[in-house]
Amino acid sequence: MSGIKSDKWIRRMAEQHGLIEPFEPKQVRHHSERVISYGTSSYGYDVRCANEFKIFTNINSAVVDPKNFDESSFVDVQRDECIIPPNSFALARTLEYFRIPRNVLTICLGKSTYARCGIIVNVTPLEPEWEGHVTLEFSNTTPLPAKIYANEGVAQMVFFEAAEVCEESYKDRSGKYQGQRGVTLPTT
Repeated sequence: MSGIKSDKWIRRMAEQHGLIEPFEPKQVRHHSERVISYGTSSYGYDVRCANEFKIFTNINSAVVDPKNFDESSFVDVQRDECIIPPNSFALARTLEYFRIPRNVLTICLGKSTYARCGIIVNVTPLEPEWEGHVTLEFSNTTPLPAKIYANEGVAQMVFFEAAEVCEESYKDRSGKYQGQRGVTLPTT
């Protein structure tokens, strides 16, 4: 890897190549409104959560099987706040749509505001030439209900540029999650 990319690189790539849409060129903080920050940071981009949620429920006593996932294990919710039951999880998506360059790997890390509340944000790496809305998984590790806020910061994307371009990108492999829009469930 040639290194982590700065705010200057992120702004240039977003404005000239559509890396992130919609794009916020600065870190947005509304302390008076108690908004969790989002937008460009020193060495990353803090993404927002859209208001589409799939909350896991086990009312059907289903088995969680990544090869044969039962969509009825989720309750669909569309609102500005999502309550995740104790010791459960919810899926959501980023408000932003990403187009990752061929020579870049992107890693996502949860924001400390959520981590300090026992809410873990999990996202797999965004591979070279992947594009789409990022599906977010929020795990509530607490014995109490937990709240997620739409249209506010939830995780930080960090961009790593490779010293050389990969031989085969996600797009070249026709990856199954290429171009995903909305909250995307597991598929095989």
